[in-house]
Amino acid sequence: MKVCIYGAGAIGGYLGAKLSLAGVDVSLIARGPHMLAIQENGLTLRENEHEINVRVPCTENPEDFSVQDYVILAVKSHAAPIIAPKLLPLLGPNTAVVPAVNGVPWWYFYKHGGPFDGRRIEILDPAGAQWDHIGPERVIGCVLYPAAEVVEPGVIQHVALNRLPLGEPDGSRTDRALALSGAMIAAGLRAPVRSRIRDDIWVKLWGNMSFNPISVLTGATLREIGTDSGVRVVVRTMMTEAQEIGEALGVRFRIDLEKRINGGVEVGDHKSSTLQDLEAGKRLELDAILGAVCEMGRLVGVETPAMDMINALTRQRATIAGCYPGD
Repeated sequence: MKVCIYGAGAIGGYLGAKLSLAGVDVSLIARGPHMLAIQENGLTLRENEHEINVRVPCTENPEDFSVQDYVILAVKSHAAPIIAPKLLPLLGPNTAVVPAVNGVPWWYFYKHGGPFDGRRIEILDPAGAQWDHIGPERVIGCVLYPAAEVVEPGVIQHVALNRLPLGEPDGSRTDRALALSGAMIAAGLRAPVRSRIRDDIWVKLWGNMSFNPISVLTGATLREIGTDSGVRVVVRTMMTEAQEIGEALGVRFRIDLEKRINGGVEVGDHKSSTLQDLEAGKRLELDAILGAVCEMGRLVGVETPAMDMINALTRQRATIAGCYPGD
């Protein structure tokens, strides 16, 4: 099995190291000092007080690699439309693409069924770059739960969790999804094939669309956000609005709202990826984790005053910090 991970940062590097250790033919796309460190010293993963190092091919040019069985696209959601045309050297007729991103995925309404089937989400995929260059028929959905950080070039620290549910947009159990699931499970990851992957997307999104923007506004860790009684009310209000939107789109929430908040708290004193990006001066994924949810609310006629307020405040905070393009 040949797997190219485009974007070998915190999550991509974590997956690359785990899969490589399990015997998968892994190649990495990275850039800058991180790429140079991997080329020179290999990719190091620190996990459970252990440190391992794997030697894997790494470049910034996809043309250096051949056609893959799977391409895991582990880049920020706003970077994916720009990268989409660059994937072409990696894509053969049977290559599957796994967008390993936070938030609402660009392919969300592909084979969704109902009145919104096939609808494109402009805020996530401007001018249809991913839809047209990748093709939604290639997609295997993936939900990211691991928390990880790039602590120095070439070195990934796994903080918590190893769940990465997979699923076809139409809910079928295809050979390609089952094969990838098997490889990931062999690598020590929890990667079941789900028949309702959008349910899993919303459960994860529930936390991202509330905890992450609030962390940008407050600078707080996940534990600090969820254990502050006043801030927890804000989280709960945002999640209640999101649940109404999800249910209007046919999503089944299999977990209690309070339990989902507690799940974020249990990660501990970990900074959300969005706060990490703010502190590093990187552009934030606000459109995918919150802006798109607000847009979906308007689509189904659900009012979202709390989400709209936090979205506006976070966008201004990020714009002032140079981490969002602004209006």
